[in-house]
Amino acid sequence: MSNSTDLARQTIRRLIESGVSDFVISPGSRNAPLSIALHEADAKGIIELHVKLDERGAAFYALGISKATNQHVAVICTSGTAAANFHPAMLEALHANNKLIAITADRPERLRKTGANQTTDQVGLFPNITSLDLISGSKFELGTGPLHLNIQFDDPLLPKDSNDWLTGLKIAEAKGEKVNPKSLVVNGNGVLVIGHDLGTFTSEEVESFVAKSGLPTIAEDPLTFSSAIAHASTFLGDESIREYLKAEYAIVIGRTTLSRSINNYVASIAKSYVIDPRISTIDTKRTATQVFFELPKLEVETLNPTWISDWQEISRITAVQITSDESWSEQSAVQTIAASIPNESALFIGSSRPIRDIEAFAKPRNGLKVFANRGLAGIDGNLSTIFGISNHFERTFAIIGDLTFLHDLTALLTPPKANLTIFVIDNNGGGIFSTLPQAGVAGFEDIFGTPQNQDLDKIISAFGIPVSKVKTSSDLNLAIAHNKTGLNLVIVEVPDRKTMAENLAQTYARISKAVRMGLNLA
Repeated sequence: MSNSTDLARQTIRRLIESGVSDFVISPGSRNAPLSIALHEADAKGIIELHVKLDERGAAFYALGISKATNQHVAVICTSGTAAANFHPAMLEALHANNKLIAITADRPERLRKTGANQTTDQVGLFPNITSLDLISGSKFELGTGPLHLNIQFDDPLLPKDSNDWLTGLKIAEAKGEKVNPKSLVVNGNGVLVIGHDLGTFTSEEVESFVAKSGLPTIAEDPLTFSSAIAHASTFLGDESIREYLKAEYAIVIGRTTLSRSINNYVASIAKSYVIDPRISTIDTKRTATQVFFELPKLEVETLNPTWISDWQEISRITAVQITSDESWSEQSAVQTIAASIPNESALFIGSSRPIRDIEAFAKPRNGLKVFANRGLAGIDGNLSTIFGISNHFERTFAIIGDLTFLHDLTALLTPPKANLTIFVIDNNGGGIFSTLPQAGVAGFEDIFGTPQNQDLDKIISAFGIPVSKVKTSSDLNLAIAHNKTGLNLVIVEVPDRKTMAENLAQTYARISKAVRMGLNLA
């Protein structure tokens, strides 16, 4: 057999025996030894092989599978620019601590810097991610985050034998590491803040920690923690309310990446305890009163009933103001979707406005498995990530913006067979920028608003995918109630971005006024 065939088989066998069962490939010539080996393994039912045309989309698809399963998933491509297209997904995996393995096929080392076709220095292509340049006989180990395997393949690339190289596989059992958690003893009025990605811990681990603490809890993902204080990011936008609720300490799990109000609130607190494993490897400059890499044994020495009831009452007043607004808006649409999705479903929330609207306006609940690309919070590759996630759930939903949808349009070339409904919030452009300071600058529409002016209905239909359009709350409720199997896209047409921003400002003003009156604040 060729050395390239042998190396490919060695590598794939080692990955399978390490527990990798999902592989995503994009077609190419230099990665032919890997593609052929994977097809043989797939034909025997040993692995699941996914083929995606676009390398960037393939990497995000693999990322979605990894997020859904918390297992290592490999994505494979040919040499040259194909490998560079893995970079966005690898960065997301690095900062979210997802187990994504990028395998880039390469030309022999002797061809580097010689002007050889499709040859560049691919080793270390992804900074801060372990990168190995493999030749025959090389060994590697899988870690807890992303990994890059660059493999040199020389001609001939095709096998000359039909050996059953997959016999006698011994798949290693996953070994759980024993953790001896440190202790954290706190007293006084405190608050627990949970970042959207839960600091890479499981929802069950964090939920147990929350229940034992008894503290008022602010969750960027309120759809996972039914006991969270509802709408905290809205009423904490008021400086007087932040001062009234100023805590003596904050316990922060993960990173808070969504609202300025939450970050400003945490920054105002004298003592902060941060729990996040990434501080040991990625966020090494992050500071706090005390840092923990694992969830500690928590002892809350004092719980002030008045402190807790104040949070609950302010949350109640805020909820009244939010529900009193019956107008059709992005926020009301997102509220409706979040409340109506059935239990045991998966939900992916796109970056930009949808995830912030969920945090601010959705009523806390549980029963869902919630995902988002919060490692670096990009809008690229969201459709592909959603497709990867959907393969592992009976029913999946997603909420994304119109620009996020168009950014990954090629993903529709190979849609999943899963039961998946995607709600596309269509405000014809970058809605989030209308709520930021640059909203009034000269040239705003051209350089920030970026209206896409596309008929999304026609675009989706051109791919042969079922699509519907809703323009009112009743239409949306009907679309959710009559949700169909298979892949469905629902275009949610909402008021223009300027109207949305004005409505948000009015909502925040009403909330501030009502809470201040309820607390007798000046």
